[in-house]
Amino acid sequence: MTGSAERAPAGSTIWGRFSGFGIAVAAMSCALDQAAKLWLIDDFDLPSRSPVALTPFIDLVLTFNAGISYGLFREQGPPAQIALWAFKLGAVAFLWAWLARAPSRLTAAALGLIIGGAVGNAIDRLHWPGVMDFVLFHIDTAGFHFRWYVFNLADVAIVAGVVGLLYESLWRGGAAKAP
Repeated sequence: MTGSAERAPAGSTIWGRFSGFGIAVAAMSCALDQAAKLWLIDDFDLPSRSPVALTPFIDLVLTFNAGISYGLFREQGPPAQIALWAFKLGAVAFLWAWLARAPSRLTAAALGLIIGGAVGNAIDRLHWPGVMDFVLFHIDTAGFHFRWYVFNLADVAIVAGVVGLLYESLWRGGAAKAP
């Protein structure tokens, strides 16, 4: 429930009641994403083993996404890379300000997941040719073939965060309004 006792102080744009919790969720989701990627590269040796079937419909594959969502807007040289970093920095600042106004732990957790996922994917660009994606969901039958986009744990965190915000705003009385 989002009671008035849970609301962040009015006018707070840097730190609110649930900011620490949201930042902890962001740090954990980012750390899990980065740990999984490093393990898959260094210990599991996914580059030489790819693809690896986990289930009949989930494979581990290795791909690097040089664009943003679904490979859109692939960066083309230093100006595009700087523009992409500026956009990401602005998005994280916006989400941080929203987190400072979070009225509940659910909103803070959801925003933390989105921030952690965004930071996890941004870290990839510092040391790889793009964002490392490794989970492929697919359905293959005699008459039907479906392949989803390859994704990673940061993407899962972002989607889970968005679902949390939607749940909060539609069924629990509304998430904090974005700044």
